[in-house]
Amino acid sequence: MQTTYNGLALPQDGEAIQYANGKYQVPDHPIIPFIEGDGTGRDIWRASQRVFDAAVEKAYGGKRAVKWFEIFAGEKAFRAFRTWLPDDSVKAATDFRVSIKGPLTTPVGGGIRSLNVALRQIMDLYACVRPVKYYQGVPSPVKHPEKLDVVIFRENTEDVYAGIEFKEGTADAKKLISFLNDEMLKGGKKKVRTDSGVGIKPISITGTKRLVRYAIRHAIETGRKTVTLVHKGNIQKFTEGAFREWGYEVAVDEFREHVITERESWILGNLEAKPGLSVEQNAAMIEPGLEFANEEFRQTLYAEVKGVLDAIGHSHGKGQWKSKILINDRIADSIFQQIIIRPAEYSILACPNLNGDYISDACAAQVGGLGIAPGANIGDGYAVFEATHGTAPKYADKDVINPGSVMLSGVMMFEFLGWREAAKLIESSMEKTIQQKFVTYDFERQMQGATKVSTSEFATRMIGNMGLGGQAGGPSASMNLGL
Repeated sequence: MQTTYNGLALPQDGEAIQYANGKYQVPDHPIIPFIEGDGTGRDIWRASQRVFDAAVEKAYGGKRAVKWFEIFAGEKAFRAFRTWLPDDSVKAATDFRVSIKGPLTTPVGGGIRSLNVALRQIMDLYACVRPVKYYQGVPSPVKHPEKLDVVIFRENTEDVYAGIEFKEGTADAKKLISFLNDEMLKGGKKKVRTDSGVGIKPISITGTKRLVRYAIRHAIETGRKTVTLVHKGNIQKFTEGAFREWGYEVAVDEFREHVITERESWILGNLEAKPGLSVEQNAAMIEPGLEFANEEFRQTLYAEVKGVLDAIGHSHGKGQWKSKILINDRIADSIFQQIIIRPAEYSILACPNLNGDYISDACAAQVGGLGIAPGANIGDGYAVFEATHGTAPKYADKDVINPGSVMLSGVMMFEFLGWREAAKLIESSMEKTIQQKFVTYDFERQMQGATKVSTSEFATRMIGNMGLGGQAGGPSASMNLGL
């Protein structure tokens, strides 16, 4: 491990988080790298760090403390080092295992297309985790925002975000289109128009199964009762359709004692509702119109029903399946309707990359928006927690932006570290401050009788609601950065 990164010395009194045998060992004074972020990131990081330090001090009475260490990416890195993502920043994030960041700009003029995507791919942070729930007092466009409480697991390294695409009119695009039209599609009716830009959408067994595995483990550990595979497999059969199939395989092959698939629940439920039901009658109940199907399809379905009864009738039958985690799937466009009209039916959503991007923002809109939407990018042995919104450069250094996204990402980070008392303090003080109607402008304009406060004042009031007088984590906090 290096003693300096980007020319900055490490905090003398901090220790690195260790990882062995799939578990983190967290010291009482962990060194945690942070990237303050571009644009409004500077304001929201300063406010958030004060709140983090106050919560840890309150929760542990000085026995624990985070030793913050600044690393660089984005505009600040480019100005100082002439690179958007210094190698030392990535090295520090990997060496110290757990880090947190504000929003980063997307560089213009070529090079890295997205710093966020680059970090995820370099560190193989394959699971983007986005919890979405309602906090009392937050303005919402729906009647019952409190019914939405989901955790979204978005595959983070594949799909269209792999960045494999070719610009229209280039030699590479022409070469690929020619190969597709003249070789892969030869003799068929399908053709790619020659004036197309072309992108490739890889979805692998490896990427899918480790993401769904992580989601199911989370359900087991937290007591959540459903895991929904979100896909567009009715159209994209060999990518998103495969995501669905591979997801079910993980559930059944690796978590059999804990799970029941939706179709299995129908089969067992039918038999419990009508004891003595034949295999054929049961099959007809789960596939209406079966009498019109060909014989091969009917026999396949009969075999499925019999296979379920034989395999799990004893372990999951007689109502036992009702205590299991339900694994189901929904078409991507359908889930947007479902989370609005039937939000209480969903608990964990496991999604390919693009679907997860869409649905996480749509869910966040129901419970206050991206301003308070937290996120984490997690791999095997590494985690980066982050604000999920953009940099909003026109508001930079004006001390007006809602810091909730970074603060709640900190809640996720402290829970990840096992510091649940600190996490709860941050969460409860934020909710209390919002209920008192001291809020930043984005909420104030939607709330009757609210008082608009600055980013820094919101943090001060949160700290006050922890019973600390609003001063913890002030100027002395910068002493931990090794500057």
